[in-house]
Amino acid sequence: MNSSPRPTLVVTGTLRLPNGSYGQGSVWISGETIDRVTSGSPRSEAELGGARHIDVGDAYVLPGAIDAHVHCYSHEGEGMLAATRSAAAGGVTTIVEMPFDRTGPVRDADLVNRKSEIITREAVTDVALMGTLWPGGGWREAEPMAEAGVVGYKVSLYHTDTNRFPRVDDAELLNIMAATTDVKRTLAVHAENNEIVQHLQRVERESNPLDPLTHVRTRPPVSESLGVLTAMEIAHDRGTRLHLCHMSIPRAVKLAAWWNEDGADISLETCPHYLTFTADDMHAQGARLKINPPLRDREHVEGLWQGIGDGLVPIISSDHAPWPLSMKSHEHILENASGAPGVETLVNVTLGGALKRSPDPATYFHNAVAALTSGPADRFGIGDRKGRLEPGFDADLMVFRPDAGYTVEDDAMHSNAGWTPYSGMRPGGFVEKTFLRGRLIWDSASGELGQAGYGRHVTRA
Repeated sequence: MNSSPRPTLVVTGTLRLPNGSYGQGSVWISGETIDRVTSGSPRSEAELGGARHIDVGDAYVLPGAIDAHVHCYSHEGEGMLAATRSAAAGGVTTIVEMPFDRTGPVRDADLVNRKSEIITREAVTDVALMGTLWPGGGWREAEPMAEAGVVGYKVSLYHTDTNRFPRVDDAELLNIMAATTDVKRTLAVHAENNEIVQHLQRVERESNPLDPLTHVRTRPPVSESLGVLTAMEIAHDRGTRLHLCHMSIPRAVKLAAWWNEDGADISLETCPHYLTFTADDMHAQGARLKINPPLRDREHVEGLWQGIGDGLVPIISSDHAPWPLSMKSHEHILENASGAPGVETLVNVTLGGALKRSPDPATYFHNAVAALTSGPADRFGIGDRKGRLEPGFDADLMVFRPDAGYTVEDDAMHSNAGWTPYSGMRPGGFVEKTFLRGRLIWDSASGELGQAGYGRHVTRA
């Protein structure tokens, strides 16, 4: 009879125990996978059986985060190494890498394979890849890209750039959604109404080019809700697994819930910036907070948190866009790049914010953890081994320590962007350690980071 491998590492701290409560417990790791999860701490050296024991006290021991929306190559100054290094320092053990690279989108199987090769050389964390389905018949590439290992595809209903981020129209979307349904992959959509935004940009560009809130006025909430409605109705018709990217309005959360009740298969994500900032913060930060969709008002922030509390927001992602400040410093607000770096601050800002709302981890905190871990894992087809602290799962862990005094600083970030919109903020806690498949890839005390090439290309089961 074969005996199970002996545990090599035990991590003890505050975790969600098998009965659903939070308390002291231990995660027992054998090699790269979780062996078991128990309440309490190992009682003796004999019980440890030679395993290394790390006791983090009252800090939370959680599944490694999965950031479902990362752009490693939106700017050529970032790349896989810097983005995954930043991810590791933020408790993120797997990123879902977007296909809209500055040098050209990932739109066929050869390009998927090239990026997979980069992962094996440079990634500090594990990486799942997305492709895109190009206007003009690109839906025919869905099957070859699925065979090359993408976990899904992303397209946009809004036209940003002809060569990098084009719009797909409604007729094309019918074929795209049918193709993604056929290959059983998730389709992620940037859902904003193109006609409304393009018209308002023409108007505002002439009248208020220096006002930061010009950007907000060009993308009103109705432009987002109309984009959401279009995507959901076509997805319902085609039986598509639809994922709505970076939602900024609570109405989208309510609409998605209704469509799911009516038989659709809809998920959505929001981001820490929509849970933290309002449009008024642009007066101080300007283009650093120019993001698509834009920041909203306090009512929207509160509504999104309510959606998290109600369990209606299955994913929280960073939408990491590592632009250098040189691309966020134009005096005309609409001339600046959209987006901000965020993979390293994703966990700290989200979980710190949840605990500020309620110190009881069974409320906002629990749902926020799920939206950072099991939610994205399940949606992108890797939930059989990622996103949970359960026997047989990859030993991906993060240690989150509540700390009211911890302050986010630009020069502490590991992204090559070199800045963060959260600079000077006290989020309420920080990631102290990160483990990927049983190996320490981040330690805040020493600054130790994992090695390039330890990360793997993660594909659907």
